[in-house]
Amino acid sequence: MTFEEAVTRAVEDAPSVRASEAKVQASQSAAIAADQLPDPTINVALENYPISGPPAFSFTREGMTMERIGVEQAFPNPAKRRARAQRAQADIGLAEAGQAAEAQSVQVQTALAWIDLYYAERRLGQLDRLIESLDDLQSTVSARLASGSARPSQALEPSQLRAQVNDRRSALAAEVAKAKARLARFTGVPNPELAGEPPALTVDRQALFAGIESLPRVRLYDAGVRSAEAESALARAEKRPDWRVNASYGRRDPAYGGMVSVGVSVDLPLFARKRQDPLIAARASEETEALFARDATIRQVRAELEADLAEYDMHVQQLENARSTLVPLAKRRAELDMASYAAGRLDLGSALLSTLALAEAEVEALAREADVARDVIRINYTYGRVQP
Repeated sequence: MTFEEAVTRAVEDAPSVRASEAKVQASQSAAIAADQLPDPTINVALENYPISGPPAFSFTREGMTMERIGVEQAFPNPAKRRARAQRAQADIGLAEAGQAAEAQSVQVQTALAWIDLYYAERRLGQLDRLIESLDDLQSTVSARLASGSARPSQALEPSQLRAQVNDRRSALAAEVAKAKARLARFTGVPNPELAGEPPALTVDRQALFAGIESLPRVRLYDAGVRSAEAESALARAEKRPDWRVNASYGRRDPAYGGMVSVGVSVDLPLFARKRQDPLIAARASEETEALFARDATIRQVRAELEADLAEYDMHVQQLENARSTLVPLAKRRAELDMASYAAGRLDLGSALLSTLALAEAEVEALAREADVARDVIRINYTYGRVQP
């Protein structure tokens, strides 16, 4: 799979992303009922039933005995209902921001796993080519031994170098296996095979800093601020009275006929100083806390971006140094040492060490290129416009 296919598949199929989507759906469903009236209450009662005196335990000898059935509907004050709806919308925002943050995390980890696998396979191929060249060198040494122009101990030197290279190859093979396992975890594809090239290794610094406030991490705190504002509004709404309407029908002795009752009850928040006011102050403090937490997160993200860009600049310089100086020098030295060995002016061990140094320099250059690629992917997918 290509880089884009891997990232897209991971975001679509990752269980953690699907779980966060379900949380968003749950919040959206809960918001429908947030500002609705509570269910009405039905009351059934038997009133004035005698338990003493001549009419005791009789339904017919006491004219005051009455069977009553009624219904009551509560009406929370409009400010409370608006605050509940606002809180429900804030919960949706929290869930959506959490989903975006989880999708972004999956994107970053999938992209880095693809990059790690890509460069680990390239470095592994580089060592395989070195092993093939050692086979050719072994034939040359064998021919020189047959002609008597080389010492018998020199026949062991290519095998010693091959053993050293095989150790490095085993480590790279393990890196390939681990990268494949991580990529399979997020894409759901067992034993994934790569296709295509990695994306362009470019960073737009100005756009990165300009887009900090739209990042999922910051949006999560934005939703937290809205949730704190809704809780504060709900606490203030508690000072406004709720009211209830009730109606009932009562039936007495047929001689008296039926009766209907209608009533209204209203809450009286008379002791707000010790009941509602402390809660209002607490919610206001939580709202202030959410605002400061958001500002602190923006500063933290900005500092992390600056640190990541500094590390990226360092890796770019190291890569340029490897490409322009270290690899060419190692290649030139290996060529000169092999020429000296062919002319009989240098022992085989020194020539092989130069060959190994060249291979190490080329593998190190690929490792530095991988570092740059990881930096670009992590920066662009964490701070850039590549957002879920």
